[in-house]
Amino acid sequence: MISSIKRIIRAGWKIFFKSNGFSIATVFILTLVLLLVNTLFLSKDMSQFLFAELQERVDVSIYFVDETFEQDILEVKQTLEEFSEVKEVEYVSKEQALANFTEKHKSDVVLMESLEELGVNPLPASLNVMAWEASQYAAVTQFLEQGQFKDLIANVDYFKKKPVIEKIFSIGATVNRAGLILFSVLSVIAALAVFNQVRLAIINSKEEIKVMRLVGATNWFIRGPFVVQGVFAGVFACLIASFVFGVVCYFLGPKIEVLTPGFNVFQHYTSNFFVVLAVQLCAAIGLGVASSAIAMRKYLRA
Repeated sequence: MISSIKRIIRAGWKIFFKSNGFSIATVFILTLVLLLVNTLFLSKDMSQFLFAELQERVDVSIYFVDETFEQDILEVKQTLEEFSEVKEVEYVSKEQALANFTEKHKSDVVLMESLEELGVNPLPASLNVMAWEASQYAAVTQFLEQGQFKDLIANVDYFKKKPVIEKIFSIGATVNRAGLILFSVLSVIAALAVFNQVRLAIINSKEEIKVMRLVGATNWFIRGPFVVQGVFAGVFACLIASFVFGVVCYFLGPKIEVLTPGFNVFQHYTSNFFVVLAVQLCAAIGLGVASSAIAMRKYLRA
């Protein structure tokens, strides 16, 4: 059994180098597909990073009437924190709201002078609520406007921010769906391309296949070398794609990080290198083996 496997591996290795034109074409196609898939998943991770950063900045603000005591606001905060829909609640006092406003508009002389002439702090205390999902803000808003705390609340800006919130979350869902569709399309294209290349290699070796059948070789023994050829093509494609993509990420990393602060593509790639390599190996070898096995069926039936 072991000796047969060794002979099949050696035969597959010989076929791989004997059909160098077909082998190079197969490796090239697999490499191109793996590079495209790597780019796709890196873009997906980058978009998810940006989406998460943007999502962290999205919240709903609850503004309280001026006569509301701080202990009542903190009670509302504690109640909201018990909601499963709520991720985080931040309390902003009247003093903190004024300090934030002053810092943001300190360059606007007219506005600052008007605020000084007013003589009082016109900004209300508020709670900034962040939910896990966009659809959950509506339930939180309904509770606040109709529940026991409705007399304390001056305004909830959910309906003002609703279009932006829903747009952000819909973009995230669209990115995930687009990534899955593109990955499926690329896999089908790769399988068809490799299938045709392997089929041409088998046609080129059809005389050898006939001789092997005449001497009583089993279908498994005939198919084996071509399947091994697919394995070699997948391994070489994976190594080449990993190296090329790593080099590209190394040189483009600093430039892309300018556009996406906090996300370095090279560091992201190296930190996930072994996972990416394992996935690439499985995908490339799987495509090569499956295409070789399917392409052989016609000739084994003849």
